[in-house]
Amino acid sequence: MVKKIIVCLAVLCMLVSLAAPITAAEFTGALDCKSAVLIEASTGRVLYEKNADESLPPASVTKIMTLLLVMEAVDAGKIKLDDMVQVSEHAASMGGSQVYLKVGEEMSVEEMIKCVVIASANDCAVALAEFVAGSEDAFVSQMNEKAKALGMENTHFENTNGLDDSVSNHLTSARDIAIMSRELIRHELILKYSSIWMDTIRNGAFGLTNTNRLVRFYSGANGLKTGSTSKAKFCISATAKRDGMQLIAVIMAAPTRDVRNNAAKQLLDFGFANYGVYTEEAGKPEPIRTMGGVADFCELSHEGFSAVVEKEKLAKITKRIDLPERARCPIQAGDVLGKIIFECGDEVIGSVDIKAESDIPAIGYFGLFSRILKGFCLEG
Repeated sequence: MVKKIIVCLAVLCMLVSLAAPITAAEFTGALDCKSAVLIEASTGRVLYEKNADESLPPASVTKIMTLLLVMEAVDAGKIKLDDMVQVSEHAASMGGSQVYLKVGEEMSVEEMIKCVVIASANDCAVALAEFVAGSEDAFVSQMNEKAKALGMENTHFENTNGLDDSVSNHLTSARDIAIMSRELIRHELILKYSSIWMDTIRNGAFGLTNTNRLVRFYSGANGLKTGSTSKAKFCISATAKRDGMQLIAVIMAAPTRDVRNNAAKQLLDFGFANYGVYTEEAGKPEPIRTMGGVADFCELSHEGFSAVVEKEKLAKITKRIDLPERARCPIQAGDVLGKIIFECGDEVIGSVDIKAESDIPAIGYFGLFSRILKGFCLEG
């Protein structure tokens, strides 16, 4: 009897384990840093976090926000890539990583962006800030406004480059760095430069070497920004893309450069090994028949869909269209008439709305009478 009970319990446990839902992959490595986060860029899904909301000095990772505002100024037409920037005394006085700008020297916006991205040039960061906003202080105010607009809740900037020997409250968090990194890499010019290992400026007279060693030694690495000071220790926002999936790994306050880089690689390896991106392109389902409208059918459309899922789920995702046979008029363009639901077994991965493409007014008495009369004529 006891043996039968044991066998039954064993079988029951096995069935329960097989029926259990697939859980998210878990990172089992050890990261020697104060704070870290790993996200997928297209969706913003967090794949791993460690003290991700702790405010810490970011060193030159600060320049992600500087570059973001510069690129937005370019997109808005406030400045152009071929504009020439004249170097001020303040910009030329910056220490640390620099390209040794001289007071009065002129360099194009694009070359300065390249210097900030590749060589982490503090002097170029300040010169660009002054060119965009008139002064570094005014630009820093814009940085803090942008941080607030992006929902960066644990961030306060005091300068444009992350030098922290004379600041008291220049802080951000790993999650906030991931947020602004995600926003910055929407500007493809940045990734063009951040993936370069070596380049030159001043007509080949001055060499640039990327401060991010991962772009040379890690497959798929395409950015983004490193930083280090005695206060901040070693930080990085590392971006990499494989098989259509763009990841952002942020490491803060690692003890050495090599430890920082290895921690970023561990997170990126984890992400690429365990996750993939499921995508559905925007499209137009079959038109829906209408009731009581001036037209018999309504054209439909839906936006694209993207979701990050565990790799073993990718091939199991199905889509289900939830749409009535008819839609009652009046209908306005943009009205939600149904949904496409994406599922993996019993789990709903996400959904997109199916919307009307045009207005279809309800038919009036005169229109209805005309339609009936037309029907009689056709029958005759």
